Amino acid sequence: MASMVDATIEALAANLGIDYLDIDVNSVQLPPGEDVGIPSDDGDLYQEDDLELDTGFGNIIIVDNLPVVPCEKFEKLEGVIRKIYSQIGIIKENGLWMPVDPETQKTLGYCFIEYNTVQEAELAKEKTNTYKLDRSHIFAVSMFQDFDRFMKVPDQWAPPETKPYTPGENLQHWLTDEKARDQFVIRAGSDTEVFWNDARQLKPEPVYRRPFWTESFIQWSPLGTYLATVHRQGAQLWGGASTFNRLMRYAHPQVKLIDFSPAEKYLVTYSSHEPSNPRDPQRVVINIFDARMGKLMRDFKGSADDFTLGGTGGVTGVSWPIFRWGGGKDDKYFARMGKNVISVYETETFSLVDKKSLKVENVVDFSWSPTDPILSLYVPELGGGNQPARVTLVQIPGKEELRQKNLFSVSDCKMFWQSNGDYLAVKVDRYTKTKKSTYTGFELFRIKERDIPIEVLELDNKNDKIIAFAWEPKGHRFAVIHGDNPRPDISFYTMKSGNNTVRVSKLTTIKGKQANALFWSPGGKYIILAGLKNLNGQLEFYNVDELETMAATEHFMATDVEWDPTGRYVATVVSSVHHEMENGFNIWSFSGKLLYRILKDHFFQFSWRPRPPSFLSAEKEEEVAKNLKKYSKKYEAEDQDVSLQLSEQDREKRKMLKDEWDKWVSKWRQLHEKEKLERQKLRDGEVSDEEEEYEAKEVEVEELLDVSEEVLTDD
Repeated sequence: MASMVDATIEALAANLGIDYLDIDVNSVQLPPGEDVGIPSDDGDLYQEDDLELDTGFGNIIIVDNLPVVPCEKFEKLEGVIRKIYSQIGIIKENGLWMPVDPETQKTLGYCFIEYNTVQEAELAKEKTNTYKLDRSHIFAVSMFQDFDRFMKVPDQWAPPETKPYTPGENLQHWLTDEKARDQFVIRAGSDTEVFWNDARQLKPEPVYRRPFWTESFIQWSPLGTYLATVHRQGAQLWGGASTFNRLMRYAHPQVKLIDFSPAEKYLVTYSSHEPSNPRDPQRVVINIFDARMGKLMRDFKGSADDFTLGGTGGVTGVSWPIFRWGGGKDDKYFARMGKNVISVYETETFSLVDKKSLKVENVVDFSWSPTDPILSLYVPELGGGNQPARVTLVQIPGKEELRQKNLFSVSDCKMFWQSNGDYLAVKVDRYTKTKKSTYTGFELFRIKERDIPIEVLELDNKNDKIIAFAWEPKGHRFAVIHGDNPRPDISFYTMKSGNNTVRVSKLTTIKGKQANALFWSPGGKYIILAGLKNLNGQLEFYNVDELETMAATEHFMATDVEWDPTGRYVATVVSSVHHEMENGFNIWSFSGKLLYRILKDHFFQFSWRPRPPSFLSAEKEEEVAKNLKKYSKKYEAEDQDVSLQLSEQDREKRKMLKDEWDKWVSKWRQLHEKEKLERQKLRDGEVSDEEEEYEAKEVEVEELLDVSEEVLTDD
């Protein structure tokens, strides 16, 4: 190609009487649009319509509104900018570029800065946008990769296109299942599957299966409307009437954890990023999105040290959830704990309530009432016991103190709210007089009663170690596992004594049970006393109304127990997260009857789909309970039909197995008859195959194996 171009230019120069060798080709400039009949190899690079910028420059920022200075002040301005931005992160070598106008030899008022990481660039934008260098120069900082978006903005405004309304899918359609079944999701290997729990048919019915659906874990929303998946680019929500369609995406690179608000209005995402300098702390980013719209409502950024307080579990260095939701079903408030403060935010503006945090010196834990905007706070002892520990109840938004209880000689406290917010149990570990050991008691707050009275409960043996505590959902009873492993005792208490008197009393104590965890049915009344993990999956199904055991069984090596949202069925799980033996799950009835068992290799996760609260009033629910026999006739008939169907299926299965057996026997009889002559020959002509017609004789046979001679001498 190059030789053809040279020949063309040389011929043109000869026609014009010009010596080609004297021409400086690089200095020749053609008129606009003239190509001398020679098309350019890189002409497509200048086609503005096809211009696309590389969006992979996430570690570069543009700083605008810089002073415009001549060359002699260039180094001074560059030094000031470098000093400001090198405090935030490491600027790459030759990573600061300040363009200069070739005509005036002055800077153009902006610069490009390239960091080592995207996170450093994002932090620099956050920290220095609107930074005031002087009265005339306020920085405007943007990400370089946003420029393609800015360039696509039209010069003239046009009203958005109005699209016709199309009704969306009914995201609660699964609740209308004619068989009133519940769904669950499992993860095994690379597959994620959703099933109906078809307990009548004694097997799960597939709903949806998708390989590589998530890169980390899956999570139902609190009311079961959405299924969330987690990916490197962010989180996604799925749902639909008949299948699982993607409903929304939430951009958050390297997201590690997610959390929903109780009413599913908001989704919280979390990520942490390693700094380029090992001496710097991890950088944490928390985003709060509107779950339906996908809009980012508020973000929180900082070092991992800023988010280390609060929560009960999460990733290394940071507890989760960092933000805890309160205010009942309206998702009105969320809060986090900082050093000596509780920061409470309201979701109307996503700003602090009263524009300031609640100051609580040395606060170490807090929790919300599940139904009301009430905070419970725990502050430990200070000054060597001179200032007692205390538990305080605070009303939001007024920040009014409702109740406070001082506690002495305290080692530790844990707070447990009852699901209706009627009661708060505070487990208090106290030092003995010698300070060499501790004992445990409970402070029981009656939240809904006048002046919030408090009762003190001590176990019969106050030196017993508390292994587990659990409130009955929607009820007034609680259970405690106490004593020494491997066979502690289990006691049941009620907050209502006889004749509905307001006083805590013990119902019963069960002695010497292999249990380390308590799992109440969502509807109360029934509880599973479970010995998980090192106790090999011991299970006892207990009726608290009758104070009797319904079933005692085992799911060997079980690691988790989870009731379905109706309290009719319960799943026990052996997860490969803990070990690789017998992985899978069992489905049981509420009374402890094993319905079916599913084994899965590399089984990671099992989760029932939650149900929203019933629309029935408490009075209507009570009426249904009283007339349960009348309502149950229809379902008993259906159960009978299914039972007959299963019986017929069992009969057909048994008949099929018998037919296979008869076929196998017939085959071997034919073979036996075919080999009759061969057997007769082996018996020296004897015809009968009956062993009793023959006499067994033992014949001894001697066989010489080896002979060796050895000559001995008289030495």
